[in-house]
Amino acid sequence: MAGNAVKRVKGQSMADRLFGTDGVRGRANTYPMTAEMALKLGAAAGRYFRTDKREHRVVIGKDTRRSSYMVEYAMTGGFASTGMSVFLLGPVPTPAVGMLTRSMRADVGVMISASHNPYHDNGIKFFGPDGYKLSDDVEDEIAALALQDDIPLAAPEEIGEATRIDDALGRYMEFAKTAFPRRRILEGLKVVVDCANGAAYKAAPIVLWELGAEVIPVAVSPNGFNINAGCGSTHPEMAAEAVVAHGADVGICLDGDADRVMLIDEKGHVADGDQIMGLIASQWADEGTLAKDTLVATVMSNMGLEKYLTGRRLQMLRTPVGDRHVVAEMRRGGYNLGGEQSGHIVMRDYVTTGDGLMAGLQFLGALVRSEKRASELANVFEPLPQKLENINLVVGTDPMQNAQVLAAIAEGEAAFGTRGRLLIRKSGTEPLLRVMGECEDAALLERVVMQISDQVRAVR
Repeated sequence: MAGNAVKRVKGQSMADRLFGTDGVRGRANTYPMTAEMALKLGAAAGRYFRTDKREHRVVIGKDTRRSSYMVEYAMTGGFASTGMSVFLLGPVPTPAVGMLTRSMRADVGVMISASHNPYHDNGIKFFGPDGYKLSDDVEDEIAALALQDDIPLAAPEEIGEATRIDDALGRYMEFAKTAFPRRRILEGLKVVVDCANGAAYKAAPIVLWELGAEVIPVAVSPNGFNINAGCGSTHPEMAAEAVVAHGADVGICLDGDADRVMLIDEKGHVADGDQIMGLIASQWADEGTLAKDTLVATVMSNMGLEKYLTGRRLQMLRTPVGDRHVVAEMRRGGYNLGGEQSGHIVMRDYVTTGDGLMAGLQFLGALVRSEKRASELANVFEPLPQKLENINLVVGTDPMQNAQVLAAIAEGEAAFGTRGRLLIRKSGTEPLLRVMGECEDAALLERVVMQISDQVRAVR
């Protein structure tokens, strides 16, 4: 995606397809995130995965939103009605669901979360028995079943039971520690951890403390409504202030379901997913453990990361936005490291999806080994100036079919030449058009992105 390339991705709205880019998502108590639809999705998924009379299992995790309890109970009823045994994990990070789906030999796993979105949104993500998110084809089959008037139900004697798993979080915490180098500890390090009042509010501080760190927890008092509110990976300012105020060595910012991470150095500066991926890729390459000397990233990753890796004779492959696309490419090509600028870091040697805590432990391991400051490790490359505009759309409209918008894009491409790139795409989870540009010339970047954005706003 170097040079004057422009990527235009139309995408599909939630009206076009029940499942978006990362499961079913929407405003709580509004279609499709209603208790009724959650019940139907549970029954549909149960019917899809229960193929015979033997025991079939589903594990269900959730984040800390008030509405997650409503969705959990509804899905439990749906799964049980089709004869599935339901195992309730309680509030756990999304990667814990992927891990426990495999380790508990479940047929399907469910995570109830809207990730980094505000409390009033929620979502449902499905994992297959291998711990990976379901393919589009399987999701569409489940959606088709859910939208039927009558889903075939189990006989009364076959109705499934629900069991709460009390040690689910403990199982995940022990697993998460495997991402930290053996025979090393965090003794002497002061670490701020911002849990976004979300799913990792218990796990992350405990894991860091058990590994020897002095832990300063931030946003670890969820009340059902404060998830991601002015905290976490999308709002790292609170953690940055805490790092500076406490003289901490590093800060780790997770999002509501803990599959994303941002890092804060000792000066309070934020390192995004691109910097974290650059560091891990470089270290794994030095150790000979970076599969095929390749990092898988998305079209959103900064050109500076690509240039840095090329200078190290490493390859970067780009996919569409969404960690599921990253994982699909990793599985197809046999790669073990990938992720997104937003902080999804996927390390297939450990996990099947993004894991913010485990990625943070990789960084802390590098900090301990190198005996350097976080600011020296977290600034792997010089990013090109990047600007992103999110423009609200009227449902059913498509500015990318408008001649004036296309003309503005063509003009921007010509202005950038080989010095930058444009990426214009519809969001898969919200009614937004995202206009992103990168360019060596920051003033030109600002002008081009705003001209295109203004034209989109004029016709939306």
